[in-house]
Amino acid sequence: MTKILVVEDETTLAETLTDNLTDEGYEVFSAVDGENALSMIRAKMPDLVVLDVMLPILDGLSVCRIVRKDPTISHIPIIMLTARGAEVDKIVGLESGADDYMVKPFGLGEFLARVRAMLRRMPGRTATPNELISQDLRVDLAGRRVFRGAQELQLSHKEFDLLSELMRNQGAVLSRDLILTKVWGYEFFGDKRTVDVHVRWLREKIEDDPSSPQRIVTVRGVGYRFES
Repeated sequence: MTKILVVEDETTLAETLTDNLTDEGYEVFSAVDGENALSMIRAKMPDLVVLDVMLPILDGLSVCRIVRKDPTISHIPIIMLTARGAEVDKIVGLESGADDYMVKPFGLGEFLARVRAMLRRMPGRTATPNELISQDLRVDLAGRRVFRGAQELQLSHKEFDLLSELMRNQGAVLSRDLILTKVWGYEFFGDKRTVDVHVRWLREKIEDDPSSPQRIVTVRGVGYRFES
């Protein structure tokens, strides 16, 4: 069973994350300070660490740096959580060795999607399927081709990547920020509305009625969810 360590000193949030991860089928451990977190990482060897930045005794950034310098545990992926949202704080977190970075408050759907995405990228994990299928829609990941029934759809590079990311996280709400990170990359500094534009183009190709979409659903104020 996949093991996840949640390091968070805010009791309500820690319990919420732990309960939701457990419901997803993961074995979850928890710690409330940085020192205890390091001990548990070495003892439990989790597959993923969810690490708050502001922790007592030893802060999350320090924990992250220590983990990355220890060859016995340096391979473990880390998702950092913080109440800070400034670009410089994200950069510091990532340069300290974090693999991903989430700013509080965040949606549980997005959080679980990022956990799944992180675990899929782990070395030695079973390869993801070569196809994504939803009703009459089929995505050939290896060949980068999309079919609706017997008809092949002509998608741009970004449209293909966007559709694949939405379908991989079927049922979860993906924020525009997360989509930009996964599809366009951390280096993208353009307008978030580029996501909306590409979603509109995708809807014109995969929806029966693009003005009333049933596959790519808008979650107002947050982002998008792919429905089967």
